[in-house]
Amino acid sequence: MATTVSPAADARLVQEVARQVGRRIVGQDYMVDRLLISLLTGGHVLLEGVPGLAKTLTVRTLAETIDTSFNRIQFTPDLLPADVVGTQVYDQSTGKFLVKKGPIFANIILADEINRAPAKVQAALLEAMQEKQVTIGGTTFKLDEPFLVLATQNPIEQEGTYPLPEAQVDRFMLKLRVGYPSRDEEKEIMRRMASGEPIPVAKAASPDAVMAARARIADLYMDERIMDYIVDIVHATREPGAAGLAELAPLIEFGASPRATIALAQASRAHAFLRGRSFVTPDDVKAIGPDVLRHRVLTTYEAEAEEVTSDEIVQRILGKIESP
Repeated sequence: MATTVSPAADARLVQEVARQVGRRIVGQDYMVDRLLISLLTGGHVLLEGVPGLAKTLTVRTLAETIDTSFNRIQFTPDLLPADVVGTQVYDQSTGKFLVKKGPIFANIILADEINRAPAKVQAALLEAMQEKQVTIGGTTFKLDEPFLVLATQNPIEQEGTYPLPEAQVDRFMLKLRVGYPSRDEEKEIMRRMASGEPIPVAKAASPDAVMAARARIADLYMDERIMDYIVDIVHATREPGAAGLAELAPLIEFGASPRATIALAQASRAHAFLRGRSFVTPDDVKAIGPDVLRHRVLTTYEAEAEEVTSDEIVQRILGKIESP
């Protein structure tokens, strides 16, 4: 039974997955850690970073390591919903329409440069992300679990892009800002990639093991005071004055939704799980809080004029709310 598995055994499983990913990926420990959190909670991830930071390679390697199917979809302005979810094809030999499933039918989906696709494509992706299902020609197909959408967008080049609507951004559990590697890490990257040959990785887990771990994470102990702490943080993004942060009120257009409260609780449990603990601490909440909230706190024009980012607002809230 799942309950007989010790936290130490869970930690070893996750550490082995991380070790295999680390055979190919140098540095980027933060990104790998957060991708594991998303995998263990079923939450989608929005990766923001310039090209060439191994985002695609990391996601592909993670899929190989846990023995799941992987598809990469390059989003472009001329993409159609059928190119993502699939369509009906007429079979002349039978005189019937057959369903041709699209690339969305995989366990892990990399939506590359997601903000380059028009709204109708993003809307088609939204059903898959939220409902874990796809409708083609009036027939609904359930997507296999685990199902995860990892989307990338370039923060620099905005020409020819379609900003994601708030409703879709809110569906991403985490938004990660991926930075450049250090000098030593970049030297190691150059050394590993000198041969040009792909570095092999071993299968360290299975989809069943991932789903079993998800069930254990959902049961991870969270004290009532930690729950109150999470609610206080999210409420402070909506009513900063009530939290003693009246100076933030003119800078916040909209605070985080209740979906942020759920995501923060789930991600905090997974953060504790990855560290081999069977309970959540305030440090788990503080560590994962920026990734859960940065894309859910919408700033005003005044904030933009003062060059105050949502990251800075979230950090000030986390610094102000007293932890239990």
